[in-house]
Amino acid sequence: MKEENAKRYALLLAARDSEYVIKMYNGYFNVFVQAFGDHSENWDLFRVVEGEFPKMEDLNKYDGFVISGSPYDAYANDHWILRLCFLIQKLDAMQKRVLGICFGHQVLCRALGGRVGKARAGWDIGVRKVIMAENLFQCRFFDELGEFPSSAKILECHQDEVLEVPLGAEILAFSDKAGVEMFCMGDHILGIQGHPEYTKDILSNLIDRLTSKELLDRDFGSDVKAQLEADDAERNFWEKLCKSFLKGL
Repeated sequence: MKEENAKRYALLLAARDSEYVIKMYNGYFNVFVQAFGDHSENWDLFRVVEGEFPKMEDLNKYDGFVISGSPYDAYANDHWILRLCFLIQKLDAMQKRVLGICFGHQVLCRALGGRVGKARAGWDIGVRKVIMAENLFQCRFFDELGEFPSSAKILECHQDEVLEVPLGAEILAFSDKAGVEMFCMGDHILGIQGHPEYTKDILSNLIDRLTSKELLDRDFGSDVKAQLEADDAERNFWEKLCKSFLKGL
C-alpha cells in the first residue's frame, strides 16, 4: 500500500494503445510506469488524445508530468493539442517538472515558443547515437548521475522534429539526424526526441504496423528491424536520466 505523502505523477497519454501493447503490457501507461516509476509512487493516467485532462485545481497535487509520443503532429491545431499547449504553459508558469517524449518533446517546444515541423532528413526509426552537448553538465538535475557519457544510443521513431527551441532553452543533445535530440528550460522542462520507454519489441511491432498501412517502405522497415537485432539502445542510462529529472534526485 502506497503512503499518503508519496510522490504523485501524471502521464498525459497522446496516443491510443495498440493491440500489441495491450496484449503484452496492458497498455502504454504500464510501459511508462515500468520505465520511470517506483513502487512507492502514485501515477495517474490522462488520455489527452481523447480529451481527458487533469483539472486545473488538481495540478498542485503532482510532483511531475510526462507527455508521451503520438502519431499526431505537434504543430497541428486539433482541439486537444491546443488544450495541451495551454496546459503546458500553465505547468511552466507553476515551475512543475514536465518530461516530454517524442511528440511530447515537440509539443513542449511549440507551447513554449519554439518551432516544430517535418523532419528535414525524413523518417528516423531505429537505434540512434545521440551526442551530448557540453552544457549538459550545467543542468543541476543531472548532478547525481555521476560520470556522464559523451554519447548514448536511444530508440527513435518520428518524422517530425524541433526546428527551433524556445527562447531561454538549452540544447542538450543532437544527432546526425536531428539538431535537437534533447533540450531543457531551467530545471523543470525536459524534452527528449527518442523513446527511452520503448523496448525493442514495441518498436518492431510499430514498424510492422507502419509498413502494413504503407506509411513506411517495406524494404526500409526490414532494414530497420535488422538493425534492431544487431544493435542495442542504452535504455538503463535513459531511464536513470528521466528518473533523475522527474524526481529531483
